[in-house]
Amino acid sequence: MTAEFVADGIRRLIAPNPSPLTERGTNSYILGRGEVAVIDPGPADQGHLRAILAALGPGERVTAILVTHAHLDHSPLARPLAEATGARIHAAGAATEGRSATMEALAASGLAGGGEGLDHAFAPDVRLAHGAVLEGPGWRIEAVATPGHMATHLAFDAGTALFSGDHVMGWATTLVSPPDGDMGAYMASLDRLAERRARLLLPGHGAPVADPQDRIGELTRHRRAREAAIHARLGNRSQTAAEIAQRSIPTWCRGFCRRPPAMSLPTLST
Repeated sequence: MTAEFVADGIRRLIAPNPSPLTERGTNSYILGRGEVAVIDPGPADQGHLRAILAALGPGERVTAILVTHAHLDHSPLARPLAEATGARIHAAGAATEGRSATMEALAASGLAGGGEGLDHAFAPDVRLAHGAVLEGPGWRIEAVATPGHMATHLAFDAGTALFSGDHVMGWATTLVSPPDGDMGAYMASLDRLAERRARLLLPGHGAPVADPQDRIGELTRHRRAREAAIHARLGNRSQTAAEIAQRSIPTWCRGFCRRPPAMSLPTLST
């Protein structure tokens, strides 16, 4: 995979890890020229590491590595890239840090989140708080705390574009799977991103989002509608999550899901 410019001064490479959760693969971005930052190096793939290094022009060097969150499709290549370039790794924290008391209790009970899996080996060299700023020749980037998909999820605002990680994507909704994911935090982070009035979102997977406010509003309405539907299902009696899900899918799809005659499968979103 060769690098392509997706915005002024921003190159993108797509890691070779396509899946239903990663679209074509993880987007790794190179910000700036000369002394550059790499956002989300991606999964543990030596070919992708070579592609990132090959994308650097003559005399260019990586001076900062930024990671939106410690999932196995975003962060494992950070350490090999740091060793190859001497750059330090910047992120909010390790994979299981920052959980609320409720999510910690769920984790202690044995609940395991879904998705691409946690990168338990990940540890940043520099911990970034909300509002922290990194700069290089011709670029400036601000860390934006966006917990929800993970407690330590960060977005990075570069002014002309905002790197949204897995918090906002154009091709799909975001997996919010407790105890790593937290829907209350996710909704608050959507509001935080909306307030920034970004002109372009560069997500962790899929194409750039050219209409950030419309997309954030669409995601907010989608989640609120699902919340209302769950309340309606509950009514005046309690049900388990499995019971609600079972009652919310078509009769032909309960217990298994295969294509019925003369029908197409519904589009499922998280």
